[in-house]
Amino acid sequence: MKRMHVAVNCIDLQKSLDFYKAFFGTEPTKVKDNYAKFELDDPALHFSLNVRPFEKKGVLNHLGFQVNNTEEVLAIGERLRQSGLLLIDEMNTTCCYAVQDKVWVYDPDGNAWEIFYTKEDSEFESAEESRDISLCCAPPPSPTFKKTLF
Repeated sequence: MKRMHVAVNCIDLQKSLDFYKAFFGTEPTKVKDNYAKFELDDPALHFSLNVRPFEKKGVLNHLGFQVNNTEEVLAIGERLRQSGLLLIDEMNTTCCYAVQDKVWVYDPDGNAWEIFYTKEDSEFESAEESRDISLCCAPPPSPTFKKTLF
């Protein structure tokens, strides 16, 4: 296999392009009026944006990249902060039956992305009983984040 392919629908292509150029740290390989494509080598990912109507809260849970260590989480988190993307930090958290260090961002259409390092397995799904696990431990975007993003 050459690359994994992920295609997501978006409402505003320019807002999504601005987000994903900052998120991936690179320019897209193709842009049309209603479509854009990123072909990444590391990680091997073919990612496309399609301008299409869609129902909010569809079947997609979240997307993410697993990295090799906490230092990579912190370095990518800092790069995303410097790019103007607002982050949610979760260090040493229990989520999805694992202890992890991670950061989260949300794209303009509300898709959650996590950058994570798994430190060890856990017997528990979540560290907090009250946590909303509807997004597999993804914290909801803060009201400030939504206002800034949209």
